[in-house]
Amino acid sequence: MDYISLDSYQHYSECAKIVREMGFELIELKISPQRGVVQVQAVVASRSASESIGVNDCARVHRAVLERLEELLGTDNISMELSSPGMERNIRNAAEFAFFIGRRIRVFSREASDWISGTLSSADGEKLSLECADVEGGRTVLYSDIAKAKFVNS
Repeated sequence: MDYISLDSYQHYSECAKIVREMGFELIELKISPQRGVVQVQAVVASRSASESIGVNDCARVHRAVLERLEELLGTDNISMELSSPGMERNIRNAAEFAFFIGRRIRVFSREASDWISGTLSSADGEKLSLECADVEGGRTVLYSDIAKAKFVNS
């Protein structure tokens, strides 16, 4: 799995600041012009593993981010889809792990040729650490060893 800094995505930093000020985290932001319309996909999550983000929260964040993107892109011809990560989200970019500390996840390890499950205790630019019931002290997994990652339904 690749670690791609979220700040490297177009206008991520500006939008993430707005989302953080509203009490949430911007997990993903994709901006792509298509046939005269700018398509935007955004994923927003709560800051805490024990809290969720509701429809009204998404609507509030959508309005604020859309307004900022219209200003940054110089157009109001934007089609934006904003969602929460959901329980079945596949984690696509290793940079996302930092937002999910305290959540139960599972990763498919190429080295072990199996799934490793646990509670995410830390994540940096190269690896993550999981608290696992079957291993004292937990496990550390390099991103380069991860083929897939997703949330575990509790």
